[in-house]
Amino acid sequence: MFFGPSEIDTDEMGYAMSRLEIESDLCDTGKDFCGVGSSSASHRSSEHLADLDHEISQVTKLKSSPHQRYSREVPGRHQLPVSTVRMLAGRESNFSGRGRFSAADCCHMLSRYLPIKGPWLVDQMDSRAYVSQFSTDGSLFIAGFQGSRIRIYNVEKGWKVQKDILAKSLRWTVTDTSLSPDQRNLVYASMSPIVHIVDVGSGTTESHANVTEIHDGLDFSSDEDGGYSFGIFSVKFSTDGRDIVAGSSDDSIYVYDLEANRVSLRTVAHTSDVNTVCFADESGNLILSGSDDNLCKVWDRRCFIGRDKPAGVLVGHLEGVTFIDSRGDGRYFISNGKDQTIKLWDIRKMSSSAPARHEVLRNYEWDYRWMDYPTEARDLKHPLDQSVSTYKGHSVLRTLIRCYFSPAHSTGQKYIYTGSNDSSVYIYDLVSGDKVAVLKHHSSPVRDCNWHPYYPTLISSSWDGDLVKWEFPGSGEAPIMSKKRVRRRHFYY
Repeated sequence: MFFGPSEIDTDEMGYAMSRLEIESDLCDTGKDFCGVGSSSASHRSSEHLADLDHEISQVTKLKSSPHQRYSREVPGRHQLPVSTVRMLAGRESNFSGRGRFSAADCCHMLSRYLPIKGPWLVDQMDSRAYVSQFSTDGSLFIAGFQGSRIRIYNVEKGWKVQKDILAKSLRWTVTDTSLSPDQRNLVYASMSPIVHIVDVGSGTTESHANVTEIHDGLDFSSDEDGGYSFGIFSVKFSTDGRDIVAGSSDDSIYVYDLEANRVSLRTVAHTSDVNTVCFADESGNLILSGSDDNLCKVWDRRCFIGRDKPAGVLVGHLEGVTFIDSRGDGRYFISNGKDQTIKLWDIRKMSSSAPARHEVLRNYEWDYRWMDYPTEARDLKHPLDQSVSTYKGHSVLRTLIRCYFSPAHSTGQKYIYTGSNDSSVYIYDLVSGDKVAVLKHHSSPVRDCNWHPYYPTLISSSWDGDLVKWEFPGSGEAPIMSKKRVRRRHFYY
């Protein structure tokens, strides 16, 4: 189910922060769609596209639509994807006049090949999987488990375990991990103010904290805390690898200077737990945060002199924000919320401050950790919703479930995907809002999943302890199954 943007007046102060420029000569191509979903997937509607912000729709088309001459070769079928055979024939005939495929042409073909085949078992642990992430170049894959275990797999060597890390001083679980831009160091966090850093490039496979290797501790606490112990929900390396930004259970955002080996900044960012932080673009200047206070906020590191005051605030979620993923252009990002929705945002529509009464009064009580979302709340909408669009269908319960844009290289970011409490992975079309595919295998909530940056491969990780791989049919030989015995699956909804 899909909803368009709300008709409200917003503060335009965010427009000056955008780096992206849109060409006026937009390609005249149709609405691309990959019909992979089941019969239960929502039907396409032209109203969806009319409601969706015109600019993000056009930007997505520019990045994933073929050259006009390829699509014009099929009169009357302009809205359907151009076949790969026709694209190859057009390249040989030099339809585009360039003698080669453009990046958009490549995305148009690759985005049709969704990773829906499988799954194949990559690994199976006896504890809940909380984190699963590919490295930037896709050569490594990191998985974090509740049982103090973090594993780094070498994707290019048949998913061989390159590093088996036994975490130090773990509280509750591995809440997040982040790999440095040079892929030499990994930081991991838990419900503790101490974040640990591990040398990924060392020759030792078994990395037991302070036994086989030193796991240096980065202390995010200070004397001002008065002995109060808080947890770290989210950590991210800066793009230059010099800083680490973190969101914590004491309502704060921290920036840790690795060279100085100290916290360089702490700001009380929200009025509740900061569940997620990330950078808006490669410059590393803009930080996005989401919290249990239902707000998404934008922070400019160049303007942190005004402590505790964000560059802007975005209102729309009815419940807490579990995760944020940036499109990487300094403009658009998505957030997963405990109100069972993903929202697409444009930071240029942010307000300078949150409304005095941004929380919607409700006549029900619930806790997402063990209760179903109230039926009467499913159709509610925030009266001041500043989001561009809303996506529904998945379930955000029991844990901080994550969502992402699909890879820019292979899909032009035309999809968004998310884990779900109903043990599935959901893939939505960014523009139409359609549920394109639902991947079902696990028997427990899928907290995290990640799409390979270049290949049609997706890894899902679940509380059932399984890491499984989904691929496009015919994308090479089937991977070798794990020798571990696979448990019987009983799907529930």
